Amino acid sequence: MTSPSQKLAVVVLSLACCGVAFGAETNTATNTAVLLLGRRDVSVHDPSTIVRCKDEYWVFATGRGLVSRHSTNLTHWTLGPRVFTNAPSWTTNAVPGNRGDFWAPDVIHLGNRYLLYYAVSTWGKNTSAIGLATNRTLDPADPDYAWADQGPVIQTTATSDCNAIDPAITLDTGGKLWLAFGSFWTGIKLVELDPTTGKRRATNSPIYSLAHHDMIEASYIYWRDGYYYLFVNWGQCCRGVKSTYNIRVGRCKKITGPYLDKEGVDLLLDGGSLVLGSTGPFIGPGHAGIISAGGQDWFSCHFYDGTREGNPTLALLPLQWDAAGWPVVGAPH
Repeated sequence: MTSPSQKLAVVVLSLACCGVAFGAETNTATNTAVLLLGRRDVSVHDPSTIVRCKDEYWVFATGRGLVSRHSTNLTHWTLGPRVFTNAPSWTTNAVPGNRGDFWAPDVIHLGNRYLLYYAVSTWGKNTSAIGLATNRTLDPADPDYAWADQGPVIQTTATSDCNAIDPAITLDTGGKLWLAFGSFWTGIKLVELDPTTGKRRATNSPIYSLAHHDMIEASYIYWRDGYYYLFVNWGQCCRGVKSTYNIRVGRCKKITGPYLDKEGVDLLLDGGSLVLGSTGPFIGPGHAGIISAGGQDWFSCHFYDGTREGNPTLALLPLQWDAAGWPVVGAPH
């Protein structure tokens, strides 16, 4: 049987033989490259980090009950089951305006289970909550498959200075579990979680500020070669071809910051080096994630497809790292 990594290598080789080329930091990738390799032909908004379960890859996304899709090769994706068929009762109590449409999930495999974090909110307000659901497997055919909701992890209200949406879960090099979150208001925050429960360590545990900008959200933290890289979105989402989302980055040797961009500017002071912006029909990329497969790092996100009236679509692009250790999306193989 061919492994997922072998299948992926075949896909990459086939595209390379077709002459697909990619631009570097200036985002000068041709439309052909974007359409051939970036687009995965499935509607996805706010994709989670892609995770592996058995011989398949899984991604979760915004939608009623939370949407899932799975793939054996990272190229062809099949619709999977929703996480919830009925909204957990606590969600409507915490956010009265929410009716089961949950946003921007993120997932991690920790120990013998998968932890999936999701946002409960309403548009433009910060009466919000981040919930947690757990499962021993992502395979619906497995007898152990069953999502168990664990309730809220962190909540904000109209009087809070931040917004508890867009969860991003990270395990640091010391085995500590962290949750980054935030949208607009005072920006991106970070709080430590208990890896046993998946919940906040204490109700008064410190909340760290990581990044700020007039329009900021969709954080993601990735560790590589001694640095934690903080990816964030600037701009506005959810406007189809008029969306202005673009992905920025800073890094720090400590997960709690301060995160500095290539010019040494603190992300709390509007710093953030451009990683990926709009190119031709590839509009408003958002919600960064990184997965290694087939001997290659891959950068996942959604974008608004200009060839399909701005339909939010899953993209996966090759990721390289320059000589100084900064991420470069769409560099040549």
